[in-house]
Amino acid sequence: MVDKEKIKEGVRLILEGMGEDINREGLLDTPDRVARMYEETVGGMDEDAAVHLSKVFTSEGGDMVVEKDITFFSTCEHHLMPFFGKAHIGYIPNGKVVGISKLARCVEVYARRLQIQEQLTGQVADALFENLSAEGVIVVMEAEHTCMTMRGVKKPGTKTVTIATRGAFCDDSRLTDRFLQLIKG
Repeated sequence: MVDKEKIKEGVRLILEGMGEDINREGLLDTPDRVARMYEETVGGMDEDAAVHLSKVFTSEGGDMVVEKDITFFSTCEHHLMPFFGKAHIGYIPNGKVVGISKLARCVEVYARRLQIQEQLTGQVADALFENLSAEGVIVVMEAEHTCMTMRGVKKPGTKTVTIATRGAFCDDSRLTDRFLQLIKG
């Protein structure tokens, strides 16, 4: 749970540490705005993806389900700076499918935490594999990290791509190749 009062005090200290006057008109409400922003952007720490993935429907087909270009925003746990991009999900149902909006909600639950992309990708794959009892799951995430584009090496446009496979996607490279072709087009 986000403690807004602690965040506000921390922001005041950061502003003072930068040499700012925390009583300056433009900064008076900044600690509160930042606290509300963190409440929104890291609110996934109190959420469970299983809640979103619990409503399933019977499906006789066992073909791959793909949801691509799911926009996500997250916060790097190393620098507290945003990273953002697209998630692509594929799974092979085992008699059950979930509403497609629930795939995006699953991504959002884990993205709204202090995070690293590699972990985020695996968490989404694990949640889908476990909660849907899917025969296989694949998750690809591509993101731009502002901790790399705004500071440090300063390479705007650079993307980090991560992949996590579970079940049938670990055993059958043709499935992975098919999924990768589908998300390209």
